[in-house]
Amino acid sequence: MIKNKLGALAGCALLAIGIAACGSSSKSGTTTGTTTSASGSKTATTVAAAAGTISGAGSTFAAPVYEQWGSSVGSLKVNYQAVGSGAGLTAIESKVVDFGASDPPLKPEDAEAIAKNGSPAVQIPMFLGAITVSYNLAGVKSGLKLDGPTLGAIFTGKIKTWNDAAIKALNAGMTLPSTAITVVHRSDSSGTTAGFTQFLSEASPEFKSKVGEGKEVPWPTGTGGKGNAGVAGAVKQTEGAVGYVEQAYALQNGFTYASVKNKAGKYVAPTLESTSAAGNGVEIPANLGVKVINSPDPAAYPITSQTFVVVNKDLCKAGTPGGEEAAKGVAEFIEYGLGAGQGILSQADYAKLPPSILAKSKEAQKSLQCNGAPIG
Repeated sequence: MIKNKLGALAGCALLAIGIAACGSSSKSGTTTGTTTSASGSKTATTVAAAAGTISGAGSTFAAPVYEQWGSSVGSLKVNYQAVGSGAGLTAIESKVVDFGASDPPLKPEDAEAIAKNGSPAVQIPMFLGAITVSYNLAGVKSGLKLDGPTLGAIFTGKIKTWNDAAIKALNAGMTLPSTAITVVHRSDSSGTTAGFTQFLSEASPEFKSKVGEGKEVPWPTGTGGKGNAGVAGAVKQTEGAVGYVEQAYALQNGFTYASVKNKAGKYVAPTLESTSAAGNGVEIPANLGVKVINSPDPAAYPITSQTFVVVNKDLCKAGTPGGEEAAKGVAEFIEYGLGAGQGILSQADYAKLPPSILAKSKEAQKSLQCNGAPIG
């Protein structure tokens, strides 16, 4: 049932846009195409928004929701390409899409680069989702207990088999096979990686010193997959594999996944309720760059991530590719997501924003402008 649900969501929007070095202000016609650099990142050959159409790119974590919302926001057509948070920020900086999508908050240098378009950068929190530790291990059901230090040792290659003493110590009475562990990680610039490595860096000093945190890190072991879908595919095909994927992708593939020890010392499985709990009492900075990883709430799943829509405050002054019509469409899309869209998040196993963050996100949406006039 979950697989069918996510498959239906994936068909709701057109993933047809390319990410380009420059865009067009034309309001009619769309040409597409992508090229792949040596590092594996996508760059665009063209982008042009048609009338009644907005274009966006970025987070694969958020893709199932933006596809779902895009099919539900009236006559507006949403072309969204899931290419990773890093590529999404590059796209909005380069003015080749109408909105970017990123899971980690903007770094100062990102905000400065986007502001060079002629208007300040705005990041708007949209919803929350769990990053699961999914594994392919015959005979072992969901609920294997893992903590931050043990996960750090797995993802640095220090722990090499599933019956390692450190894993057995956390799972007394469970029979674990001697199967070799194959680590699967993201190969692209990824907000999911940023969230996962933030958790591991906070929980494991050894992981922090050897790998660190960020959208791209120097993984010392394992194999890379592009996007959440790429990691999920590699885990599914490899006996003994373990990878980090957003919960909707884990459910779509029928994965088993771990219960992870949170800051309060509780082993918590990724559920809608435990994901929602991660947003309780979170500090909200003035720029809305919230982080919900490793929440102190005892009921929270610790590897929970937020995700943002990123735009220029005045989309028209910034030269959004689709012009005034697209600027209004972006505001409409965000307004829907923060309104009726929150009510259907659970259909894709994502969690709505807590009221405190939601109120700030709505204020940010209402502040959006086109040539100085409010459009939010």
